[in-house]
Amino acid sequence: MPIKNSRAIAPSVPVDALLATPRGRRRASAAAEPRAALPDLTESVSFDSHEPISKQIFRALREAIFAGQMVPGTPLSEKEVSDMFQVSRQPVREAFIKLVETGVLQVLPQRGTLVKRISPRKVREGRFIREAIETAVVRKAALAITDAQLQTLADNLRDQKLAAKSNDTAAFLALDEAFHYGIAQAIDCTAAWETIQDIKAQMDRVRYLSLPDVSPLDLLIRQHAKILAALRMHDAGAAEEAMRRHLREILVSLGPIAARNPDWFEADEPELVPLSV
Repeated sequence: MPIKNSRAIAPSVPVDALLATPRGRRRASAAAEPRAALPDLTESVSFDSHEPISKQIFRALREAIFAGQMVPGTPLSEKEVSDMFQVSRQPVREAFIKLVETGVLQVLPQRGTLVKRISPRKVREGRFIREAIETAVVRKAALAITDAQLQTLADNLRDQKLAAKSNDTAAFLALDEAFHYGIAQAIDCTAAWETIQDIKAQMDRVRYLSLPDVSPLDLLIRQHAKILAALRMHDAGAAEEAMRRHLREILVSLGPIAARNPDWFEADEPELVPLSV
C-alpha cells in the first residue's frame, strides 16, 4: 500500500537544511519560478518489492537523469517527488541525499535542489577507477569462468546485436550493464560491480548522450565480442587489454559530446596528473 504522510513520521526537514547552509530564506520570487513538469516515474517503484522505497526512488530518478528526461538545471523538490510516488518525504529525502553524493544533484542556496551538470573531470576520474577495478576482474574471470557463464555472456551479446538492429539504445545499455555484471559474477565478486555504480555515474550520463552517433552500437558490440573471445580462450592478458580499450572509448566521445551539448557540461578542470593516458 502507498505510504501517505503520517503523524508518526518526524516533521519534514528540507533537504537543503541537511546538505547546505542557505544564507537566509529563499526569495519569494525564486520560489515562484515556474518548474518544469517531472516525468512520470511511478512505474519504476513497486510497493510489493522487498527493496526499500528510498532505494527504488533513488534508482528511478538517477535513470531518468541519465536518460536525459531531466536536463541539467531541472529543479526537484521533496514535495513534488513524494506526491508523484505517494510516499512520505523521508524516503525521497534519503534518495536526494544519495543523488547528491553520487554527483548528479546539487543543492544551491536560494535556488534549491537541481540536476547537476556533467563534470568532464569526474567522467575521467570515474573511468580511471572503473578501469582499475574491471581490468582486475576480467583477468580473474579469464581463468575462472565456466562454460555456462560464457554461454550467458554469448546470449547477452546476441541480444545486444538485436537491440542495435532495432536502434533500442535503452535495451542496449541495460544489456551492456548485464554483460559487465556477468563478468563480475564469474569470479563471485559482484561487490566489485556494485562498488563502481556511483563512481561511474558521470560516465553513464555521457554514454546516454553519445549513443548512437558518437559511439556507434556496432563498435561497442565489437569491443564486447573481443572481451568475450579472450575469456573463451582463458587469456587473461588479452581479456585485460580488450577491457581497457573498451573502457577508454569514452575518452574519445567525451570531447565531441561536450562540444555538442555545452549546456550539459561544467567547465573542464584538467587533472594535475592526467588520468586519460
